[in-house]
Amino acid sequence: MIKKRVAIILAAGKGTRMRSRLTKVLHPLLGRPLLSYPMDASRGAGVDEVVAVVGHGGDDVKAAFEGAALSFATQSEQLGTAHAVLSAKELVGSAAGVALILSGDVPLIRPDTLSALLEAHQSSSRRVTLLSMVPDDPTGYGRLIYENGSLVGVVEERDANEKERELTEVNTGTYAVDLPWLWDALERIGRDNEQGEYYLTDIIGIAAKEGGAGAIKLKDNDEAMGVNDRVQLARAQMLMRERINGELMLSGVTFEDPSSAWVEPMVTIAPDVTIGSNVKLCGATKIGEGATIGQGSVITDSAIGEAAEIKPYSVILEAAVSPSAKIGPFAHLRPGARVGEEARVGNFVEVKNSILHKGVKASHLSYLGDSEIGEGTNIGAGTITCNYDGFNKFKTNIGQGAFIGSNSSLVAPVEIGDGATVGAGSIITSKVEAGALGVSRAKQRNIPGWKRPVKREG
Repeated sequence: MIKKRVAIILAAGKGTRMRSRLTKVLHPLLGRPLLSYPMDASRGAGVDEVVAVVGHGGDDVKAAFEGAALSFATQSEQLGTAHAVLSAKELVGSAAGVALILSGDVPLIRPDTLSALLEAHQSSSRRVTLLSMVPDDPTGYGRLIYENGSLVGVVEERDANEKERELTEVNTGTYAVDLPWLWDALERIGRDNEQGEYYLTDIIGIAAKEGGAGAIKLKDNDEAMGVNDRVQLARAQMLMRERINGELMLSGVTFEDPSSAWVEPMVTIAPDVTIGSNVKLCGATKIGEGATIGQGSVITDSAIGEAAEIKPYSVILEAAVSPSAKIGPFAHLRPGARVGEEARVGNFVEVKNSILHKGVKASHLSYLGDSEIGEGTNIGAGTITCNYDGFNKFKTNIGQGAFIGSNSSLVAPVEIGDGATVGAGSIITSKVEAGALGVSRAKQRNIPGWKRPVKREG
């Protein structure tokens, strides 16, 4: 019979040291809430169900994770970690299995570490197996107590005597525990301690008498780093960036300055991509093989095709760039922008909700909104599609091989036919037929002997 595996993530704390109205587990780390990291790590370790125990700001946490594969239990009073776990009893149930218990503010824990903990526990006859470590400074951590080589308890820092505080192996707060034994053990825990709380660590002493308790040591102590204030949040974020960028480099991605590049966890990058300094890649962005992302560019929830070139300081949001296209420098692709193969969107060009087909060139100082531009068309400098009348948006359609002269205004809804030409400086308000020239501007007048106004004296 396959036993149930469930993760119980403790996320009810107030997080007062964050000095924030935002619930601690919702503080973002690389664009994602802290709670999402242990949740994903648990899923990666193969658990069947994830339950988050919430309290302070619980409604906000539930709203933030609406639609996620996550159940919620509520700890109505913060009476300690054992009380928090017991709050999940009704959701988890009494079926035989294993509970993986971890904190919601430990974002660096890896799925492989949790898998190793579960495997070590399930291959033993123990009731509890905890994840331990030996830090450089154990201050603040609960110390593991052994007798004759067997783990018999964990004593918290505040309750430890001088000799116990000299111990160096500490509890990380992550456990694998037999179900349903856990519920019975929790019911027997008291609160006769310095803080007057129900300590989850007390199950170690109970387990030692009823089947045994044990520990496996963490290989990388950074994984157990908790986030209790903004200094720790910044450090955790730095470590996560180092981890992500390191893994990408090993997979074939080049970083000009890995210490300055920001790559969020959901971003995927193919081999032979080059990432410039101070680049920020966010959300579910995908970068195709051989693409180049120039210095200072910010790309969010977008797809960049193979061999595309994003030149420095371009901003791309919810857009798609096809293979071998060139964007920037200082270009802005807004939601709905679709740039075709070998197309060019140059400096200070903004594209919104528009399709630029293969080979389109918009090289300078233009705004293209709510439009579709045919293959091979050239958009001159200073061209704008006038798509908004103050209440409604209208579309501009430009055919293949058209030429739009500099400083033209195309007042939507309007259509420019295949191969048509728009004279520079024109304001186009009606259809230009295929192959035709559209010009709309006043006739030039030259006034001989014109004298400029002069400043009046006095």
